[in-house]
Amino acid sequence: MRRIVNKGPEDLKGRGFSRAEIAPQIAAALAAEGARSTLKRALQALILTAAAFLLLAAAPSPDARFHDLGHRMMCTCGCGQILLECNHVGCQPSEKMINQLRAALDKGDNDDLILQGFVQEYGPVVIAAPTTTGFNRVAWIMPFAVLALGIAFAVHTVRTWKNRPEPALADGIVIPEHSPELDTLRARARKETDT
Repeated sequence: MRRIVNKGPEDLKGRGFSRAEIAPQIAAALAAEGARSTLKRALQALILTAAAFLLLAAAPSPDARFHDLGHRMMCTCGCGQILLECNHVGCQPSEKMINQLRAALDKGDNDDLILQGFVQEYGPVVIAAPTTTGFNRVAWIMPFAVLALGIAFAVHTVRTWKNRPEPALADGIVIPEHSPELDTLRARARKETDT
């Protein structure tokens, strides 16, 4: 068995190979491999993005809908808590409402129809957040309006204080900036407060 030992580029010259001939071939092969690798990565990213969109666009499970709707309603026992978070032991109203919610979901009603049914039975206080229709829009707009008015009032007040004119003196009264009498009093005040 004959062993072939490569002694370097000089050994390739005798076999019809030279660096000048091989370098462009190697560069072309590497470029083709890089293009294939880039194409492969782009295809993988596209498949991953499509899978994410399909999973996000899928219909929510009944359990997720139950938790979503249960957290959009209030318990009517007077505790002021979200329906699914009412912590009263043996709370009759929350048990009844949870059972009604499960029955409505099993029946296949959509979310708006379920919420409307609860509003008809328990009144608008059953909804945790006010709706964005009619007079309830005020509940959404007023906090922002009051905040804007408060900021405007604060800015106006600071500007008024900053631009306040010097106090007016009675006619004939002049306060000298540097008088020996005033300098003596200032020195005496400094001396008394330094000790």
